[in-house]
Amino acid sequence: MDAARPAVPPASPLRIEADYLLETPIDPRHAAEIIAGEQSSGTFVPVPGETPELKERAAARVEALEVLETGLMSRSLPSARGEWGGERISRARFTLSWPLANLGPSLPNLLATVAGNLFELASVSGLRLLDLRLPQAFADAYPGPGFGIAGTRRLAGVEGRPLIGTIVKPSVGLTAKATAALVAELCAAGIDFIKDDELQADGPGCPFEARVRAVMPVINRHADRTGRKVMYAFNLTGELDEMQRRHDLLLAEGATCMMASLNSLGLVGLGALRRLGGLPIHAHRNGWGALSRHPSLGWSYVAWQKLWRLAGADHMHVNGLDNKFSETDASVIDSARACLEPMFPGKPCTVLPVFSSGQTVRQAHGTWAALRSPDLIMTAGGGIVAHPDGPGAGVRALREAWEAAMAGIPLAQHARGCPALARALETP
Repeated sequence: MDAARPAVPPASPLRIEADYLLETPIDPRHAAEIIAGEQSSGTFVPVPGETPELKERAAARVEALEVLETGLMSRSLPSARGEWGGERISRARFTLSWPLANLGPSLPNLLATVAGNLFELASVSGLRLLDLRLPQAFADAYPGPGFGIAGTRRLAGVEGRPLIGTIVKPSVGLTAKATAALVAELCAAGIDFIKDDELQADGPGCPFEARVRAVMPVINRHADRTGRKVMYAFNLTGELDEMQRRHDLLLAEGATCMMASLNSLGLVGLGALRRLGGLPIHAHRNGWGALSRHPSLGWSYVAWQKLWRLAGADHMHVNGLDNKFSETDASVIDSARACLEPMFPGKPCTVLPVFSSGQTVRQAHGTWAALRSPDLIMTAGGGIVAHPDGPGAGVRALREAWEAAMAGIPLAQHARGCPALARALETP
């Protein structure tokens, strides 16, 4: 989990602000000023034309700096000479601001400004982007989520509780016909949400079009019988023209969600999907660990998710409690809360956090206790599909676990009257 964010005033209507955690072997103030120059009007030597007037108009400013620790012997990154360790370093938090006029309300160019050539500077032995505050001009320039929480709930027919979901497992290897058979079982059990694994896209073993044409009749027939359509997030990640064709196919077949891998598409690709406008975007963060796993390098999720929400994501993965990865529970909950925090007056851009990664019936109580919001999707892959009595029982067990959590009933007590939940608890 990143350090607690200090109370700071909102960004100026004409300036962009970013908070960083810094490790440096030089004076932290000087290091922050080097970063400010590198990311605005300056370079490594004075240049003709960089007049005082130009600096006043275009230079980044160090708005605040707090030294946290000094005299540390550890280093997060090697120096420019390739050394690792051996120098005393300081840790600090600082805030930079830039004139909006430098780049305009452009997310791709914002990325180059706040997270460009900072991380490799020789004066930096650790740098992490913690948070962003953007002027209203970004809200005016970008659409934000097309469906968000309310639109997703409307399409899924679920109110007042989390959406119970799963991932098609095995992740790859099933044919389109086998995928449809699994979906039929899950629909019959009352699932709310199903998603492709991010590894399943358009391979010859389960082509996208064949999968859609096999799965959607199953979902549509179930909706005709019950009046509620299961939301399936089909992974349409690909080239722009491919994604448009896949989006149009999903609309034609009556689908209600599409999934995209954010780090594969980039902000421009996600923006193109958002402009198609027909379906909620289930945004998968695969590759996130490379940006975040070192606590002194890369991005905080709090900052990162703001860009994708503004670009048009409707659901965003946040990992899950007691997950199979390296992230702490506190970090997961901070990420989920960030997704639910409004971004702009009159344009909240709130999205559904998606809890996943090793989730089972055992995480429902902890997730509810920590988040205290039903606005989430919990996707349990093995936690549903590997239930000893089959995927249908896995769906019932997870729903029963959430009923107990929200009612304040201990899990073991509730399981005494719920056979599916009791059997799930027998599984290690």
